[in-house]
Amino acid sequence: MRRPLLLAIAVVLFAAAPGTHAQVGELRLPISLDADSTDYDGKSSMLRFTGLRLSQGNMGVVADEGLATKLDFEDSVWRFDGNVVIDTENGRIECDSADLTFSEHELKLAIIEGSKATFEMTRPGGTEVTYAEARRLRYDLATATIEFSGDAVITEGGNEIASEFLAYDILERRIKAVSSGETEDKVRIRYTPPPEGAESADTQDDEETASDEDDASGDDAGADGES
Repeated sequence: MRRPLLLAIAVVLFAAAPGTHAQVGELRLPISLDADSTDYDGKSSMLRFTGLRLSQGNMGVVADEGLATKLDFEDSVWRFDGNVVIDTENGRIECDSADLTFSEHELKLAIIEGSKATFEMTRPGGTEVTYAEARRLRYDLATATIEFSGDAVITEGGNEIASEFLAYDILERRIKAVSSGETEDKVRIRYTPPPEGAESADTQDDEETASDEDDASGDDAGADGES
């Protein structure tokens, strides 16, 4: 399985690693919200929207119903229910419900659920689509981990990994797959070798990184020689 496979799903969820300035800047942009109706529930101190259409920067959300503790992303909790579609610059999530917790203009926790929540994205500069589905996704930005549970399947470029539970450590780039323990429910991996003579995306990335490092090293050497 290619290294960026599950990292790609993290990019779909607002393309932000914990504490990045890009995320903070994106969540300070103006919020555009349209709804068929809205009301304030004094008992729960929640704003309620029906027929919700929300956008901010490159993010857009459509849902049958939305609930929010505040009309901003500074310190608030948002819940979207019913035919939820979350669009970003490079991807899309479709699910039954989504709970998003924000603090200081940063997404801290996202929980996505559905009878079969689906995720699609294309990495910047690429053409291959990463596709994933599961009944539940839990993205904890504090620990930089993503957990897929309930018939989780992730596919990219003919490669596929499927399990009852998949966990990905973003910083360590480590995947953990666990079956339910049932006889017929095992971790399943399907790998499709690239065509003969073709280089994988990882190989190209590694070569480009090595080339950049060599160039930087050469520049440093030249600078030392001149001094």
